[in-house]
Amino acid sequence: MKHRWKLGLGVVAIASCMSAVAADYPDRTVNYIIPFGPGGESDISARLQEPVFEKLTGQRLAIQYKPGAGGAVVWSQMNRMTPDGYTIIGTNLPHIVLQPLEKDVGYKTDDVNTLYWFHVTPDALLVPADSPYKTLKDFIEAAKKSPGSITVSGSGTNSANHLAKQRFDKMADIKTTYIPFSGTGKSNLALLGKQVNGSWGYTSVQMQLGDQVHCLAVAMEKRHPKLPDCPTFKESGFDLVGGAYRGVAVPKSTPAPIQARLAQILRDINHDPEFIKKMENNGFSMLDIGPKEMPDFMAEIKDRYGKLAEEMGITKK
Repeated sequence: MKHRWKLGLGVVAIASCMSAVAADYPDRTVNYIIPFGPGGESDISARLQEPVFEKLTGQRLAIQYKPGAGGAVVWSQMNRMTPDGYTIIGTNLPHIVLQPLEKDVGYKTDDVNTLYWFHVTPDALLVPADSPYKTLKDFIEAAKKSPGSITVSGSGTNSANHLAKQRFDKMADIKTTYIPFSGTGKSNLALLGKQVNGSWGYTSVQMQLGDQVHCLAVAMEKRHPKLPDCPTFKESGFDLVGGAYRGVAVPKSTPAPIQARLAQILRDINHDPEFIKKMENNGFSMLDIGPKEMPDFMAEIKDRYGKLAEEMGITKK
């Protein structure tokens, strides 16, 4: 009994110590790894989060870019990073579901310990402002006339952009050629440089590039309030609704009190009125999926994307 009592005191002492550490977290700069290049949605949202994080905690977020394999390079290494809460990692859906379904990328979906999903960006089909394709109908007719000759850029393989392209080609009975880039920033440069005929981007890309590009359609139930002139795919008879979800993850072995504290900070950032306004003005749609909602949300997401991957023939044999 005496040994059990001492053991019990030890457990209580460790728990108290961890709670104290969590209460002081963060007490220095937190490294925020973006697994894509600069200029994309992950970068934009992280830069909008940074000043609010500093306002709430008194500490800075040091944003770093480590692109590679559509994010898989970082996600496959994530659980080997120091699990102290001072290295946080951007995550993305559908990437972390579709990538492991297609091939061995060094991680499984359940290995990615996402604490919080904070926004979603609807897919959008964009062309240069002076493109001969003025409408979605023009784009489809050109693709049918010369299958495979129409090129479209996107942010990586098995990204939301790639999935939207695959789904729309099937719906419209066309064949276009997808050119993946390491992030939205490089995809946008290819579009502006007319290296491609069009791009599968997001509503946020249209907001960012403005009059330099023309939006043929958005994958939303209704038109985006900030883009009233861009029709939905549904208006042309295509039931295409979707986009990319972005969140923040930490290594799985990060102490639970630290994970809980970080999740609360992320929730507080997401509820900051000025932050919400800036995000929406940039074309983002807010989302609040934290630790409590995460298990049910991820179960539904894995089921949804798993079925789509099977439909589109992108699951590994």
